[in-house]
Amino acid sequence: MTAQAASRAQLLQVLDPAVTATGFDLEDVTVSPAGKRRIVRVVVDRDGGVDLDDVADVARAVSDLLDDNPQLVDGAYVLEVTSPGVDRPLTQPRHWRRATGRLVKATLADETVTGRITAATDIDVTLDIDGVERTLLQAEVTKAVVQVEFSRQEADQ
Repeated sequence: MTAQAASRAQLLQVLDPAVTATGFDLEDVTVSPAGKRRIVRVVVDRDGGVDLDDVADVARAVSDLLDDNPQLVDGAYVLEVTSPGVDRPLTQPRHWRRATGRLVKATLADETVTGRITAATDIDVTLDIDGVERTLLQAEVTKAVVQVEFSRQEADQ
């Protein structure tokens, strides 16, 4: 394991309880150089999404923890707390659940399908593909990403 990987793993381990205590899931932590400082980017999410007040709450908790444990980040740092972008791959059951109603492109071993998530459990996901429901086992999906929709036509309009 490289020093950078150990540092990231240690940060994830130390920050996870503090982020969880604020009611969020810690999705990722990265540390990257930026001149004489480091940028510590903490990605959080939860059911119902994340707003600016939420980001401020998590930032306070993480900042306090990092300030109390200066060995976690070498030198001065800038803290960024954010939610996952739309291009985040769907890799966990909670990602699928939070994307219910969204259009996704899912790659399986032998095909790629695009459909709207109508239901998701910890094991499978149901997509509406051109009016036909299809259930996929999440373990069989090799890659899945939410598709950006600029003008979605609602079926009930």
